[in-house]
Amino acid sequence: MRLALTATVLSALSLICLGPLAWGLSDSSAALAALQDKADQAQPRDRCFLYAELVNRMADLAGQQFYSGDSIQGTKTLEQLQRYADKIQAGVADDSKRLKNAETLIRRTSFRLKDILHEVSYEDQPALEATVKRLNEIQTRLMMQVFRK
Repeated sequence: MRLALTATVLSALSLICLGPLAWGLSDSSAALAALQDKADQAQPRDRCFLYAELVNRMADLAGQQFYSGDSIQGTKTLEQLQRYADKIQAGVADDSKRLKNAETLIRRTSFRLKDILHEVSYEDQPALEATVKRLNEIQTRLMMQVFRK
């Protein structure tokens, strides 16, 4: 009887604690999809910052996935993050809006991914290292554009 009561209480607590987390991830996915659409349809001047914000949020999502033990999904998110990072570099123009903000956001994202790198398993580290390296290259290019102005 005591064991059944303990199991019931633990399962109820897990639903109470983990339910909102799972719902938050689905809301996060919807917000990411909306931001992806907004960035893809934005004017060329606005895309750089919107893609930087998208990359930042994807890094947060990848971190959540790695910390929860879902390294396969975390790796997929990193691959998608890299595709959008490439769009940042391709879309950098002299007339881009909020170029300094985009550069700062990419730098912070890179630092956050470095922190995640130290927490993940050895098998997941190469994907994170490649992403950090790519973001550092993009951040350098953005910084050069900022100082060129």
